[in-house]
Amino acid sequence: MSNLEHYLETEDLHPIDLVETLAEHHDWDFDRIADDQIAMAIEGQWRTYSITLAWSAYDETLRMVSTFEMEPPEEKLPALYDVLNRANDTCWAGAFSYWHAQRLMVYRYGLLLAGGAGAGPEQIDRMLSAAVMASERFYPAFQLVCWGDRTPEESMQVAIAEAYGRA
Repeated sequence: MSNLEHYLETEDLHPIDLVETLAEHHDWDFDRIADDQIAMAIEGQWRTYSITLAWSAYDETLRMVSTFEMEPPEEKLPALYDVLNRANDTCWAGAFSYWHAQRLMVYRYGLLLAGGAGAGPEQIDRMLSAAVMASERFYPAFQLVCWGDRTPEESMQVAIAEAYGRA
């Protein structure tokens, strides 16, 4: 983070500029779509997550949307929505939803920076890490309920079980 510290000494730091610097630091693929928006790809264990961050000066919010493709069978949608509700009960910093028309699983979070508050690199890095970690944690549960013929309760056991030791 030492190269970020020098960058942070400038006045009027735009949140998307900070996200771009983090993406460069982590060597993530990214595309600066506009002055107020950036898209990037972050590789996880299960999937590559497409993450978009957008700054809204109107309501002083840095919005993050993390997505990955998912095409569950139609008859499994009620069980998937049940698992989504259960997952969201354990997520405090963001929430999952399923965009059926786009066939995308979505994790969303909004960082309020009202009153001219600024976000630091650790805060944004943590926000991105939380999105990937939540997706990695619940991805197996989503898969099991859609294709593994498991109940929502059984599927969630995979997500809430703690692994001890090493295999």
